[in-house]
Amino acid sequence: MRHHWVPKVVKFAPLFVIVAIIALGFVVMALWNWLMPAIFGLKTIGYLQAFGLLILSWILFGGLRGRYGVQWRNRMAERWAEHWMQMSPEEREMFRKDMRHRWHHHDHEPDTYGPDSHSDAPQR
Repeated sequence: MRHHWVPKVVKFAPLFVIVAIIALGFVVMALWNWLMPAIFGLKTIGYLQAFGLLILSWILFGGLRGRYGVQWRNRMAERWAEHWMQMSPEEREMFRKDMRHRWHHHDHEPDTYGPDSHSDAPQR
């Protein structure tokens, strides 16, 4: 079976990518100019500033990582799972308490482990 359409798609793929990137820059500019001045009182931006913002966000948030970002997250998850399995039940409980204290310290009793674990910490 012959695919006569494949060379046509390959020929127009770079053009499609360029048009998509340009369109994405205009989308970022339109969203910024619509939302940011109304919500935060910021100035409107032009196309080049929007395109620069798009590139900056790709750099900072890893938009171009592709499959390598997934591999990194999987490797980190495996490391934490291995570290967790090597902890004793007491260490796991101390870790849980520390995380509760860091993220929800106003909902729980003071912990025996963490930044406020010293004896002069206020009791509830």
